[in-house]
Amino acid sequence: MAPRITALRAAGRGRVGVELDGAPWRTAPLEAVVRAGLTAGRELDRERARRFRRELKRTEAATVAARTLARRDLPARELEARLERRGVAPTERRETVERLERAGAVDDARFARARAAALASRGRGDEAIRHDLEARGVGPELAALAVDELEPETERAQRVAQRLGGGLKAARALARRGFGEDAIEAAVRDLVAEEE
Repeated sequence: MAPRITALRAAGRGRVGVELDGAPWRTAPLEAVVRAGLTAGRELDRERARRFRRELKRTEAATVAARTLARRDLPARELEARLERRGVAPTERRETVERLERAGAVDDARFARARAAALASRGRGDEAIRHDLEARGVGPELAALAVDELEPETERAQRVAQRLGGGLKAARALARRGFGEDAIEAAVRDLVAEEE
């Protein structure tokens, strides 16, 4: 005979203490308890226990994802990798990320635009920005679109070159920061022309 759920008691912060046959069994997230259909007076049969384990895994994956996203926006692939490092099973990882994408909490295009703008403001060139976005899991098409929305690379290169005083030193710095040859030539040429 399966054990009987004798009580569900509030355990604070969205958690519930579950008692089986009059003895404390475990504390679990309220959402998992409700979704699994645990109620006082019911038996915790094999099917209900399986459903409860499944709901626990889903709830834990969602909690980890929410905590991660509360700190910063992430692309889907990076969020999935973080969930994997936290020990979330593949099915729950995939379902959690897909649910968050449908809800708009995970949006690779939004992430790409914001990250590209931040890197551009720190003096990075288009190639470095594209590389960073793709390394973080943004697809090449979205990375290219995000870079296309930025201020022209030549204008950004000019500002960086001016701050660095122009010349060969500035050209090398621009190359290290991922600026293209055309942007570097234009920035250094314009500074030389201004000095003459």
